[in-house]
Amino acid sequence: MDRSYWRTVSLVTLWQVSASICYYAVFAATPFFRDEFGLSRFSVGLVVTALTLGYAIWLLPVGALVDRFGEGRTLTLGLVGLAAGVTLVAGAPTYAALLAAVFFLGSLYATAMPGTNKAIYDNVTAGRQNLAIGIKQVGVTAGSGISALLVTGLAGVLFWQAGFVIAAGVGVVVAGCFALWYPQQRDGGRASYPDFRGLSRNRPYRTLVAAGFFLGAALFTTTGYTVLYVEESVGVSVAFGGVVLALVQLFGSGGRLLTGWLSDTLPGDPQHRIGAILIVQALASAVLFVVVAMTSSPWGAAVAFSALGFFVLGNTGVYYSYMATLVSADEMGGATAGGQLSLVAGSVVAPPAFGYLADTVGYRGSWWLLAVGSVVAAGLLLAAVRLESPVDEPAMRE
Repeated sequence: MDRSYWRTVSLVTLWQVSASICYYAVFAATPFFRDEFGLSRFSVGLVVTALTLGYAIWLLPVGALVDRFGEGRTLTLGLVGLAAGVTLVAGAPTYAALLAAVFFLGSLYATAMPGTNKAIYDNVTAGRQNLAIGIKQVGVTAGSGISALLVTGLAGVLFWQAGFVIAAGVGVVVAGCFALWYPQQRDGGRASYPDFRGLSRNRPYRTLVAAGFFLGAALFTTTGYTVLYVEESVGVSVAFGGVVLALVQLFGSGGRLLTGWLSDTLPGDPQHRIGAILIVQALASAVLFVVVAMTSSPWGAAVAFSALGFFVLGNTGVYYSYMATLVSADEMGGATAGGQLSLVAGSVVAPPAFGYLADTVGYRGSWWLLAVGSVVAAGLLLAAVRLESPVDEPAMRE
């Protein structure tokens, strides 16, 4: 592979790692928020909801800005904003201020998916895009794993906000490097919203987006409650819970790389082979949610959550690769925005529901809720695969 390929993939992945360290620090800090502000499990869920709601609201406007000004500028400013946001979270004096700070942080993270996906699909040649997306998506899980170790590990040595301070510093440094080394671009043209009316007539895409709601609910709720669940139900330290969350992210990275490679190399029609991989991931996630609900030992929890991470966090790269088999290249920006909005919508609704069930009937019911949602996602994906795409020349090129 040529130098320009690795330059693009490396820079975009480094940006994604740094952005995810800032964003996912909130998920690792849920036990500290509970203790600092005296929160119930339901209130902890609202913190995650505020974070992802900011992301959801700003996703489409930021996607339009990426088209107007280019991903280079947008990603640079977005990472500086994320560094500022994570600083505000660390310094929040009240629960209300915390909700406002995480909302702001989530809003700036909206630069991530449209900007990084555009960078890959615009600069990587056909036949390499699935692996490039998989590598880039490893930046999400790698950043989240690093933030889990930073936040929970440094809390016992220094203070619970120490990891947030370091995350902010990393964000500023990487933003400078990205601005210096990423190729300069001209303005992309007039900012406009995606053509959702046209996309809504694409039945397999519409079905995939519906499945995305349940996939997003499973992904973000798992990362939001892993540390808290392991501490409260398994009876281990927050630091050990941080290690478990880091393992979830590590195995999720492996899942993204492996499934990205399989999406490029397995034989057959891309729509069917990539769709089949996504269905397997959803069904395996459902089984592992049940296993996690029955786990009571520390090392059993580490193994169960690691396996769960491989499937439930390993599916986002495949989700977008499959989407690229259903829409044309000039629709990919709008299709990505719609698909990501569906993922985030699931993350807005599911964490408080998970926390409410944990408060009222126990964690087992909460994990079963996510298992049922994963089965529903698998059913919707099966329906999507059986539908014929109306696009003659999809964005995914062989």
